[in-house]
Amino acid sequence: MPQYAALIYEAGDPDWSVLDTAEKQATMADYGAFGATAAAVMRGGAALYPTTTGTVVQVVGGKGGETVTSDGPFAETKEVLTGFYQFECADLDEAVAWAAQIPAAWTGKVEVRPIIDFGAGNS
Repeated sequence: MPQYAALIYEAGDPDWSVLDTAEKQATMADYGAFGATAAAVMRGGAALYPTTTGTVVQVVGGKGGETVTSDGPFAETKEVLTGFYQFECADLDEAVAWAAQIPAAWTGKVEVRPIIDFGAGNS
């Protein structure tokens, strides 16, 4: 059965590791309820720390070149990737139906994208 990534984009850059407000606690309760409801199709997922904790990796000069890292990313954007889920669904329509139930879809956006299976026999 096909698998899909549901990429969660939200305004701002919330730090979900710190549940310091009633609003964050209520949102996390919504995510817990979603997780319980979607357990049959969910194959993985995680929340991400804020973009300020990211490290950008680049190999200058291509394969075998110098590895250069920098803090970031520093994209000028109103929405940032804050987490993802991995679903196993019959088709895109089913994956979209599940994505519409992710709490971030109510205030931000969720991108659904098919996952390529590079497993045995799928080269």
